[in-house]
Amino acid sequence: MSRGGAPRSPLPQRQGVDAVRLRLPPDGPWDSLREHLVARLRPVDGAEVDAMLRDGRVVDRAGVPLPPQAPFVGGSVVWTQRELRPEVEVPFAIEVLHRDERLVVLDKPHFLATMPRGRHIVQSALARARHQLELPDLAPAHRLDRLTAGVLVLTTQQRWRGAYQGLFADRAARKVYLAVAAVRDGLALPVTVRNHLAKARGQLQSAPVPGRSVNAETHVALVERRGDLGLYRLVPTTGRTHQLRRHLSDLRIPILGDPLYPVARDVAADDFRDPLQLLAASLEFVDPVDGQARSFASRRRLSGWPEG
Repeated sequence: MSRGGAPRSPLPQRQGVDAVRLRLPPDGPWDSLREHLVARLRPVDGAEVDAMLRDGRVVDRAGVPLPPQAPFVGGSVVWTQRELRPEVEVPFAIEVLHRDERLVVLDKPHFLATMPRGRHIVQSALARARHQLELPDLAPAHRLDRLTAGVLVLTTQQRWRGAYQGLFADRAARKVYLAVAAVRDGLALPVTVRNHLAKARGQLQSAPVPGRSVNAETHVALVERRGDLGLYRLVPTTGRTHQLRRHLSDLRIPILGDPLYPVARDVAADDFRDPLQLLAASLEFVDPVDGQARSFASRRRLSGWPEG
């Protein structure tokens, strides 16, 4: 066990990506571990599972490689290293805004996922930072959408993780975002948008749910206007999925470059020409470990905002 009770992988990371921990079900129709992995790891096929077992990339808790003929043992735990499939490389670098014993603060670019997930594994801020900074225990204290750029806080070791994640869970961190969107005459600003947002499994968009208690709140102010475009300051007091994007869309001022709101549109995985014009511009909190005031600001600018 690593400190804090979470099990530590007996397999090393690959390009900043952790091995996968699998707890086998207590029983099932499988005679062998191989049969179970083929059924469980789809779309991984039998040939790839054979290669994983042959190459010693499936191990027990102690790190001992399990042979191709290993039986299925209900309730046991195995660790695996899957093949890292080719990904579209995000052609933008992460920038380190701050680094100390407890924290690494990144200036995340657009199009880079926060954590390995789905099609974005190596091409994630976490995997890149672990690999580039040689800090394998890095973990995010909070998340930014893949299409959102800006300030992202990571903890360096598991012993710090709970304290800093608690800041965001308890809404004790002040986050300020900037967005570029059209100006709508007649829209009274500043305004606070408050509603209940939910995102159903399998759905791309979140949606307001009438009659439910408020779980999403965003303060919206117009900072500056240039022609038909406005630069908006967004201060969320909650952190629902796509909250800022949904709220501005519902105000009929959708964020420029948004491929989901108000209408979903297909964008090729290698098309980086039109980034979402949303930036996590600053983050402030009282450090839960030493009580010091912390403040971080992005150095990025929104390309959709015309030069003044």
